[in-house]
Amino acid sequence: MQAKELCVLIPSLEPDERLVAYVDELLAADFGQIVIVNDGSSEKYDDIFNCLSAKERCTVLRHEVNRGKGAGLKTGIEYIKNHTAFDGVITADADGQHIVSDTLKMAADMHKDKKELLLGSRDFSGKNKNIPSRSRFGNRVTSAVFAALYGHWLPDTQTGLRAITRAGYDDLLSVTGERFEYEMNMLIYCAMNKIPFKIIPIETIYLEENKSSHFNPLRDSIRIYKLLLGSFLRFSAASIASFLIDFILLTVLANFVFPAVSHGAFFAKVLARCVSAPCNFWMNSKYVFEQKMSKKTFTRYILLAVFIMVVSALGVDGIMSWLKFPTAIIGFVGIVVDIVLYLVSYRVQRNWVFNTNK
Repeated sequence: MQAKELCVLIPSLEPDERLVAYVDELLAADFGQIVIVNDGSSEKYDDIFNCLSAKERCTVLRHEVNRGKGAGLKTGIEYIKNHTAFDGVITADADGQHIVSDTLKMAADMHKDKKELLLGSRDFSGKNKNIPSRSRFGNRVTSAVFAALYGHWLPDTQTGLRAITRAGYDDLLSVTGERFEYEMNMLIYCAMNKIPFKIIPIETIYLEENKSSHFNPLRDSIRIYKLLLGSFLRFSAASIASFLIDFILLTVLANFVFPAVSHGAFFAKVLARCVSAPCNFWMNSKYVFEQKMSKKTFTRYILLAVFIMVVSALGVDGIMSWLKFPTAIIGFVGIVVDIVLYLVSYRVQRNWVFNTNK
């Protein structure tokens, strides 16, 4: 798409002259309109925002109090949706980390008839020595966790340079979150609703180790990881509760109901699992994936449980035979296999058993 068909949205809190310079370059590059959201900056920054609002094709919106980056992005997207006819929006940061050539690169990779989320991805590999170590480590960990839970490897989960066509405006407006966690929730929403990601390599710019950023490493990281890990932690809690139910029932049945019965342990295990499995299904349905229980979801759950059991047995047996491990370590092999299958089970339950699309 051409720059003149697009709007650039910049949420801003107490910016400096770099924002003015960036906007001038965007206008010179012929972008259709620049929308800046003043997110409750103090009065001493009025001169900068007045200077921006006086520019042709530049609109400044204002929050009376600071509401957060997510709120700023949604305010801007809602304005662009209702008051302009541009075919797409590119979001950018106000702190000098983005350059116009990368913004134009995002525009060139957008297609009017596609609903996909474009992500300007910085280079966080070890080859790039310009990135603060804490930023590199944090982004690598977040990318790995996102890939494990949502099935997409995103090299830069914290990038502010993003783009989507008009077809995706309503999706972005429905994403929850008011502050920095909004951008992570946007990624989760797209992954859950099968909106494709498109990775666009961009320049990696950290000015003064990103000291001008309003990102609070502790507070905002907690918000982000609460969203990223929320359902998985609830899934883990439900699994632990189900394990305890299974363990207690197995112990009671084996010792007090079937102590003298041939193969009593087998019957005790089957009965214990017949109770713990429906309990686990109920907890996952109600508290983890928040979906109504039905025959369809329960049938899928049972099929998945049988599949996981068979693959676990075959996996352990195959690894032991292939690598010629001694039987003494079969328990550790089983743990490794079950950890992998545990992540698989979480993703299959989320995407198929409970078919969560929200």
